[in-house]
Amino acid sequence: MKRVWTRALWAMVAMVVPATASAQAVAATDDPDRDLQVVVSEPDFTLGALPTTLRLPKGKTAFRITHRFTYAINDGSFGQFLENGLGFDSSATTGFELRFGLAAGTQVTVHRTGSRNIQFLAQRQVVAQRDGRGLSFDVVGAIEGQNNFREEYSFVAGGVLSHRMGDRGAVYIEPIFVANATPEFPDSDKNTLVLGVGTRIRLGSSRAYLVAEVAPRVSGYDGSTSLMTFGIEKRAGGHMFQLNVSNAFGTTLTQVGHGGPAAKHWHLGFNLTRKFY
Repeated sequence: MKRVWTRALWAMVAMVVPATASAQAVAATDDPDRDLQVVVSEPDFTLGALPTTLRLPKGKTAFRITHRFTYAINDGSFGQFLENGLGFDSSATTGFELRFGLAAGTQVTVHRTGSRNIQFLAQRQVVAQRDGRGLSFDVVGAIEGQNNFREEYSFVAGGVLSHRMGDRGAVYIEPIFVANATPEFPDSDKNTLVLGVGTRIRLGSSRAYLVAEVAPRVSGYDGSTSLMTFGIEKRAGGHMFQLNVSNAFGTTLTQVGHGGPAAKHWHLGFNLTRKFY
């Protein structure tokens, strides 16, 4: 076990330090002002919970709040749904995330959930899509600990492959391996491989978008329900507000690997991102 975590830490270091030739080549071809520009086809760093390939400028920051109401909107009558204030009267699970541009094409985040899980994540762009052709590819690594990072650690390694469709939106494929995805179930298969698929589609020439993501487990632990999220969002300056409906509460990658409750319930929620640049 000690050897596994040592390798995991070295992998994280390798991603956050832009020392490889390919990383230097990507950075060298970048316009210093490119990352400061609004990317209308890829305006946010996440879909619902899955990451995108949007770059964060070096030295800049962004903040995100996630909020999932626990009321099951498909459990009961429409009248009950209205009586519960569209589900807003229920309790909620929350998350707070700070993102920092460590270097050109490299960003790190810390994300803390209301259940006291803390995720440290690093993301490095290896290939950047140019002039509307080709693909972008990022590598992602994360370590998550429960009880304020004191116990039950999980390790995440994966990639994000994307294609921007002009100014119409983007599509994503995201293979993600999660080690110890079920720390609270010691007798289950602890590891899982997730194949995330998602898209963000711009509505006409507006600043509104439709978002969808699904994250099925293709190997290893496959209990409970695979995450699915659908949303509508609006970009306003440096803000992105998303109203979504999902079948799980997870907002970290370990929680994505774990999935949602076995009961097929759907829940309202929202994400709010603020860029400080």
